[in-house]
Amino acid sequence: MSTTRGEGGDRSAGTETQDDLHRVMGPKLLLLFIVGDILGTGVYALTGQVAAEVGGVVWLPFLVAFAVALVTAFSYLELVTKYPKAAGAALYTHKAFGIHFVTFIIAFAVMASGITSASTASRAFAANLSAAFDLGLAGWSVTLVALGFMAVVAIINVRGVGESVKANVVLTLVELTGLLIIISIGLWAILGGQGDVSRVWTFEPAGDKGVFWSVISATTLAFFAMVGFEDSVNMAEETKDPVRIFPKVLLGGLLITGVIYVLVSVSAITLVSPADLGQGDTPLLKVVEAGAPGFPIGIFGLITMFAVANSALINMLMASRLVYGMSREQVLPSLLGRVHRSRRTPHVAILFTTLLAVGLITFVGEVPALGGTTALLLLGVFTVVNVAVLVLRKDTVDHKHFRTPTLLPVLGVLSCGFLVGPWTGRDPVQYTIAAVLLAIGVVLWFATIAIMRSQTGSGDIDNAPLPADGN
Repeated sequence: MSTTRGEGGDRSAGTETQDDLHRVMGPKLLLLFIVGDILGTGVYALTGQVAAEVGGVVWLPFLVAFAVALVTAFSYLELVTKYPKAAGAALYTHKAFGIHFVTFIIAFAVMASGITSASTASRAFAANLSAAFDLGLAGWSVTLVALGFMAVVAIINVRGVGESVKANVVLTLVELTGLLIIISIGLWAILGGQGDVSRVWTFEPAGDKGVFWSVISATTLAFFAMVGFEDSVNMAEETKDPVRIFPKVLLGGLLITGVIYVLVSVSAITLVSPADLGQGDTPLLKVVEAGAPGFPIGIFGLITMFAVANSALINMLMASRLVYGMSREQVLPSLLGRVHRSRRTPHVAILFTTLLAVGLITFVGEVPALGGTTALLLLGVFTVVNVAVLVLRKDTVDHKHFRTPTLLPVLGVLSCGFLVGPWTGRDPVQYTIAAVLLAIGVVLWFATIAIMRSQTGSGDIDNAPLPADGN
């Protein structure tokens, strides 16, 4: 946890040239960006599923997920302060291994995680809409609402979504308000003698897994609530003095969200039994109904819908731009890089990513499967990033940067790699979904090679430019 200066390589992170993005984000705005990116669908939709795995100690898997995310965050801190560019995991992989196909797979995995995350949000949106306004939606009606919601997201995406810092502040405050309401209701109930605080220490392992494996299985779901911090590295070129402020702000943001998640979990399990909390996709609405029956449930439902809708918009925006970027860098077919004449948005890439989301919503559907797949894909990416830190120790740069203790990326490789494995009790369908998505990417990769060979007589993609990571 120190800064170090190398002897060559990149220019100083504190300077700004004509080709750089404008550095407008100070520590406060960066903190809001990080907190807002982490908060969202995970805790709103999956708290109940985590409770179904472990019972009353629902807070423990969130705490373990926080620890794993924190270890990996230290690796991201070394890399983002060493290479303060906006390409994220793709850049670090490319610098560490120099194999364009590996870089592509990492970038495509990040894109796929955005689609599965947005699909999770769309299902959660439909479920909360039904519960908040007592619509009685179930089965295919939930799916149809989720598909309609995704269509609206696509339309907004095609029209163009302005990503301003001010808008992010508003969205973050709305998401945060919903979780603070849950915490306040829980605290009021505990002080008033309502609910059952003893549940907080009660293990109720699912099936015959035992305590350890139930916690691990639940952690693979809870980890979905902690992802998002890695997006902040793509703001490095727009952050004032990233080398100085990134470490304390990123760690501070993780700590804030970790504390919020634990308090939300404690409030939820105090007021609602694990069995009831684990039923359906609207666990926090049940907490409001149990702890504050006089609270307008429709208002909290709107807050929840707004939070998950924001997650879907951000992730589909990221996924479509990442596909567009890879197409423009000639690592995906050029058709995916076309831009709408009047709107100047990547409409073909938006259509492609939306169709993938439609397939996931229609044929997979369940929130735990989609959320778990998001975590699976990103845990794989995090494993590679932790390895990249160690590999890049031999690469020196000409400015001071954060240096994490060597033990932490080693622990990151072991913990992330462990949580990827089938021994965790992860639903096998998550591996199937991830494999299908990555297989689509590989097919597109080889299609691009074939097109390049037919046009130029050369398929040397290893010498192609780096696919930009638009996450």
